[in-house]
Amino acid sequence: MQTPDLTDHAAAYQALLARDARFDGCLFVGVTSTGIYCRPICRVRTPMSKNCRFFRTHAQAEAARFRPCLKCRPEIAPGVLHAHFESHLPWTVMDASRTLARQAAHLLDAQAASGDTPRLHQVAAKLGVSDRHLRRIFQTEHGVSPVQYLQTRRLLLAKQLLTDTSLPVTQVASASGFRSLRRFNAAFAENYRMSPSRLRGDLEKEAAKQASTAPYGLQISLSYRAPCDALRLMKFFAQRAIPGVEVVDGLRIRRSVRAGAVDGGAKQSAAWIAAEFVPEKGRVLLSYSSEWASASAAVATAARRWLDLDAAPHAVHDVLADLPGELGLRLPGSIDGFELAVRAVLGQQVTVAGARTLASRFVQRFGEPVLTPWPDIHRAFPSPESLAAVPVERIAELGIIRARAAAILALAKAWPELRPLTASPQTPDALIAHLVALPGIGPWTASYIAMRTLSWPDIFLPNDVALLKAMKQLFNTANQREADALAQRWQPWRSYAVMHLWNSLEKSVLPNSSKEST
Repeated sequence: MQTPDLTDHAAAYQALLARDARFDGCLFVGVTSTGIYCRPICRVRTPMSKNCRFFRTHAQAEAARFRPCLKCRPEIAPGVLHAHFESHLPWTVMDASRTLARQAAHLLDAQAASGDTPRLHQVAAKLGVSDRHLRRIFQTEHGVSPVQYLQTRRLLLAKQLLTDTSLPVTQVASASGFRSLRRFNAAFAENYRMSPSRLRGDLEKEAAKQASTAPYGLQISLSYRAPCDALRLMKFFAQRAIPGVEVVDGLRIRRSVRAGAVDGGAKQSAAWIAAEFVPEKGRVLLSYSSEWASASAAVATAARRWLDLDAAPHAVHDVLADLPGELGLRLPGSIDGFELAVRAVLGQQVTVAGARTLASRFVQRFGEPVLTPWPDIHRAFPSPESLAAVPVERIAELGIIRARAAAILALAKAWPELRPLTASPQTPDALIAHLVALPGIGPWTASYIAMRTLSWPDIFLPNDVALLKAMKQLFNTANQREADALAQRWQPWRSYAVMHLWNSLEKSVLPNSSKEST
């Protein structure tokens, strides 16, 4: 899938007429007769071509003085592809400046979502360029300055919270990254030509309806590009759900989240999160603890990665057409990188069911009680800080091989250094290198952790027994070398190829076993 060339007005208008979900989040249309901008899937009457202006980002549309549509809600549109990853896509030809500008946008997003005040000089230093150069290439690529980009991001989050929740305006301002209510009101009025309270008043009936479906906590909406095989995704999570921590009911998943797992520190207490797919609307209803209101941006970002809501299913399917499986497969991510890493170690050389049993014992011994709205979710996964001081014997007592117990302790102690490597945007190389340097963690475990923690779409797991069996059945490959060579055709979506291959085996082999030695 390729976004239409916005310099070709006729081609962009045809994309709008098609209302094709493939362009959702990659294309926005501003209507000069109304002053409003929409997603290409918006179901309002199609405007005349002469009244349309096309933009690649929300920020460009808002810099041109267009307001977001109240019906299609551009603020909940799926995101664009990972900045580091985009430069590897076969349909994308980008020079170094364009790549840097997109990486800068993702770094600013990550800083804002974590609750930190984004600072351009820090982003410039990380990318190895000067502040001035970064501002110039950012303006060229995005059509707005970094300040305008961040302002749009904050305003759209505020609009989402005003629409979906009953949070007081003061809390909405703080959760959106504004340092004062006065600045928030001024920015909202300047950009949207109305006050926050007026927007909420205009949406009062809709907000009341939304509140009635969320009797506890906060609830926001997130969109994704259809189609989405949500049932397959939920099945994956259900097979691995730890009792007391995670429960899957149909298209809904509920779970606890340890303190600091989402916001990257210890600012927030242990809490809960729930996500429910609503296929007829192409949305996910995301519920989470009210205590996490100030971390709403981080929660939404983490949930999008967890459920792979920014996937481009048609682009993936076009490359993996020779693999069995339906259009819309998602790559399961994780809401807590440390939890995923520990569970990957527990899953070495055992079945999925065996790994789940070990994880259940582990949580019962070392997890912490947590209050949630549901009696079947009552424990949070242990934190790296609490595990770092645990004697290896206490872990081994649970039936966990001592070498794996030692690997878990090494992970816990190294997590302060590993944690930044699991934050987006990152390529997997540094994380994998740091992980394999730890005792008891080999290439398969490190690659699996990177694939799911970073939601990186182009990892082909080495020495995976299930993958090799599937490759032999489908393509008659004889060994890992032949499998690796054949998998090159599935770049840049080899992680999705892994999921298709695992699924092709169904019940014959469970995809958690590897030849890796601890």
